[in-house]
Amino acid sequence: MSTNDEQMRALIAEQAAEWFVDNDAGELDAKESAALVAWLQASPLHVEEFLRIAGVARDMRLACADPWHSSRAVLDRARAVNDDPVPSFWSRMLDAARELPARRWQPAAVAVAACGVAAVALLLSRSLSPVAPLPAPERITAWHFMTRHGEQQTQRLADNSVLHLNTDTDVTVRYGGKDRLVTIAFGEAAFEVTHETGRPFRVLAGAAEIRDLGTEFDVRLKDRSTLVTVVEGRVAVEPSPALAAQSANRDQPVAVGAGQQITVAAGAWPATPVSVDAARVTAWQHRKIVFDGEPLAQVIAEVNRYAPKPIEITTPALNNLEISGVFLVDDSSAFLAFLRSLEGVQVDETATRVRVSQR
Repeated sequence: MSTNDEQMRALIAEQAAEWFVDNDAGELDAKESAALVAWLQASPLHVEEFLRIAGVARDMRLACADPWHSSRAVLDRARAVNDDPVPSFWSRMLDAARELPARRWQPAAVAVAACGVAAVALLLSRSLSPVAPLPAPERITAWHFMTRHGEQQTQRLADNSVLHLNTDTDVTVRYGGKDRLVTIAFGEAAFEVTHETGRPFRVLAGAAEIRDLGTEFDVRLKDRSTLVTVVEGRVAVEPSPALAAQSANRDQPVAVGAGQQITVAAGAWPATPVSVDAARVTAWQHRKIVFDGEPLAQVIAEVNRYAPKPIEITTPALNNLEISGVFLVDDSSAFLAFLRSLEGVQVDETATRVRVSQR
């Protein structure tokens, strides 16, 4: 599992825990119930993590329900004359955990330990000075968005920032009181960020972490690299936490300004921004793709991000044929008609694919 997958799984687990606590604390209202159903329907991973959390909670209740582990019983045993009360208490709990089936041992052990810690804390509280209560944990709000092949979406977020999703994209947005974090699992997304002092806007995407400085920018995961293109303003780009651990320059973010693009890949940091036509890079937001003297192989790879049927070049000599033009992402037939108009190019279309060859 990649680092990005691990981060995504951890985020989903955190969301599942929050939903379970809310649901377990009392009956959800109609709006909250609908939101929970929508979250569960968004991905099978959401259902899996929610059920896992529910299973752990059930094991904890069963362990704590055992009279031997109740706080009253622990206090009574602690008061009893015993040269070594605490070790015998932990030994008993460990014995109870070992009696459970092997596949249930870990969650049960956690549950037993939780009951034990709670009981010992209660006992010690009688002899310790009172302390100030801990602050309530920060409330986290999260959303998950996905697009299918050829589909695009635009979402306005809670802070009035705008998120644009390109084809085949998976994004999780996580907002807390002190941080705004977007994780791109795959695909491409563009951001129009509303700047907030004291609550930074960060994007984790593959090998890169992008920190917004009040701007509009595009992030694309491509061929194990992360491409960051700035349309307006500027961003600070640095290696993702996993990549930073392998880099001697992990504390040196690179500033990227308007009209610049940076490519971040494992083993290639620090990266250097280059000048690009940002409007052309983000033309997909207007359902267009623009080419200016680019090799046919590269053009077809881009068109295939949206085409209902894959297009392949069967004559290698055509790979470097230079192509220029503006095409609509949802009109691959117009692109095929353009190819047919080129001298020496033949296009054969079947029910499942399109083959481009030399006549």
